[in-house]
Amino acid sequence: MTTMQKIEEVRDSKWFSNLTTFIIIAYACILGFKTLDEVETNYNLFLKVADYFVTIYFVFELAIKMVAEKKFANFFKSGWNIFDFVIVVITLLPLESSSFAAIARLMRVFRILRLFTARPELKAIIDMLIKAIPSIIDIVILLFIIFYIYAIIGSFFFVDLPSGLWKDFLISMLTLFRVLTFEDWTDVMYEAMEVYPWAWVYFVSFVIIAAFVFFNLFVAVIIGEMQKLQEEEMKKEIHEDSLKLDILLEEIKSLRTEVQELKEKDK
Repeated sequence: MTTMQKIEEVRDSKWFSNLTTFIIIAYACILGFKTLDEVETNYNLFLKVADYFVTIYFVFELAIKMVAEKKFANFFKSGWNIFDFVIVVITLLPLESSSFAAIARLMRVFRILRLFTARPELKAIIDMLIKAIPSIIDIVILLFIIFYIYAIIGSFFFVDLPSGLWKDFLISMLTLFRVLTFEDWTDVMYEAMEVYPWAWVYFVSFVIIAAFVFFNLFVAVIIGEMQKLQEEEMKKEIHEDSLKLDILLEEIKSLRTEVQELKEKDK
């Protein structure tokens, strides 16, 4: 096995992915502890060493990924690789003693986002969610139309209620969002029912349409994208198996040819 093959094996190995995941999670815990003044005072040296260690490891990991590519330019063809590269490079910039020290500390937090690239499963979920964005946008537009209609109706009928939750269009939208999240929405409904006994129809219909129907639409879109992702993985596996089978058949044919040639020589 050549050196390049060993590097590729390390890059694709499960233990390397798990090690990176563990270091990122540990670093996330350290960042949380650093927000405590007492911890930062007593363990300042340890926190600095941990920060340097994580920086060195990320550079090492990035170098392995770059070297493992057959062509260096291929590394930057992946959006996830570019994401890793940008985060690592930004955190290497000497900004601590400059006016951008706050930005440098903020960039350290973004290191935790590298957990997405360290775990192939998380990366697949993010890719799936990105593919679902166009469908989700359509659903959000439709939901906004429902909000708009109900906000106009609500501000027209309930504008004089003492709570002031319907005094204008924008506040009505916020009130409907409160109803959608089920945050004491019954209090809003009962207040309206004291003046308009039929108001329950307005609120119940909105909850059924906005909360139940649209929530299930979001779930349906995500499940649909997950099914597509599984189908693509199955097609890849079938394609790889067919390639292996073709190679095996070619080897069998070559063996048959060699055997036939040997038999002819013996004759």
